[in-house]
Amino acid sequence: MRVRIVGVGGREMALAWRLAKDPNVTQLQVARPHPGWPSRTVVVDTLNAEQTDLVIVGPEAPLVDGLADTCAAQGIPCFGPTAAAAQLEASKSWAKEVMLAAGVSTAAHHTVALSDPELDRIALHMAADGVVLKADGLAGGKGVFVCDEADDVRRALVALRAHPGSAAKQIVVEERLTGPETSVFGITDGTRIVGLPSSRDHKRLFDGALGPNTGGMGAIAPDPNMTAEGVETVLRQVHEPVLAELRKRGLSYRGVLYAGLMLTPSGPRVLEFNIRFGDPECQALMALWTDPLRWLYGAATGCLPEGQPDIADGAACCVVLAAPGYPTKPIRGALIPTPQETPSSTVFQAGVALQAGALTAAGGRVLGATGWGATLTQARTHAYSAAESVRFDGAHIRSDIGL
Repeated sequence: MRVRIVGVGGREMALAWRLAKDPNVTQLQVARPHPGWPSRTVVVDTLNAEQTDLVIVGPEAPLVDGLADTCAAQGIPCFGPTAAAAQLEASKSWAKEVMLAAGVSTAAHHTVALSDPELDRIALHMAADGVVLKADGLAGGKGVFVCDEADDVRRALVALRAHPGSAAKQIVVEERLTGPETSVFGITDGTRIVGLPSSRDHKRLFDGALGPNTGGMGAIAPDPNMTAEGVETVLRQVHEPVLAELRKRGLSYRGVLYAGLMLTPSGPRVLEFNIRFGDPECQALMALWTDPLRWLYGAATGCLPEGQPDIADGAACCVVLAAPGYPTKPIRGALIPTPQETPSSTVFQAGVALQAGALTAAGGRVLGATGWGATLTQARTHAYSAAESVRFDGAHIRSDIGL
């Protein structure tokens, strides 16, 4: 099978790494070269059914822009929802509307135009109990502000008003929920859905969940706070009602439906939906999920296989090595030691480039050192050992991923 991967980052490298181990994958296709692609990868400019058997979309933007619709028009199976269904991530206010219609528990909220003078009053009024301000649209991981007090709200509003583009034209002001966060991924063909191991992302820049939000500084799978039975409960109470509501609206959803949850004292409540695998959660998932091809293809063609995905026992941990200055002004150019794979770890290349034959840092999140083992403790040990083997000058690494 000829598989095209859309996107260039740690998530896409992890997908390629796992798919390259499947003998049914005869060719991996990409749109542009990258040092991290497996050896059997080829660069293919055009997209057509004569060349490609399956398209797997990594990031959200191409799906929001209608790539799945384009593939459908050409008769190419695509793992990812249509543009209309992709609004689950592209518009937080629309996702809230769908959740309420589906009876899914989420945080109480108001949607207010950024230009509305009432925005400041509503946000400051809610600040007494903690409040979260979110840009309604896609903001590249830089549109969510968790506020503890009024001064935090004021700073968040300044940042949102300075945000480029249209992502922050509307703001979702919602109550701040308390409890551990977790992520539950479901693979769906639009009707049936099956679960993958839960995962926990670590968004804040510094140890102890301090500092600004980032795209993700590391992840573990499965999340010790979420049992396999808990995953099935979330699929029944969250994913299935949302898919049913989308079908009522005549919308097709094929791909992965990612629910970000807060495990509150009153039960799981949805923080957000993503329409693609998380990054770096995908790196940890791919270390455990041994047969993704048939599930990705089944979802894309509207017919999931029978049974359940093949998930290895144990746990996985991904530790991100970020460039100095990340997330605001990452400094590029540092030389990177050559990554090596071991029986219990690998390093996924993300924001890297080749300069005169040497691997260098070329982005914010540069590498994802990923380890696996029989226990989370072993997985962490292997991941941090891999991280030390490729530590570059100025690399920023959280030391508490998985703790």
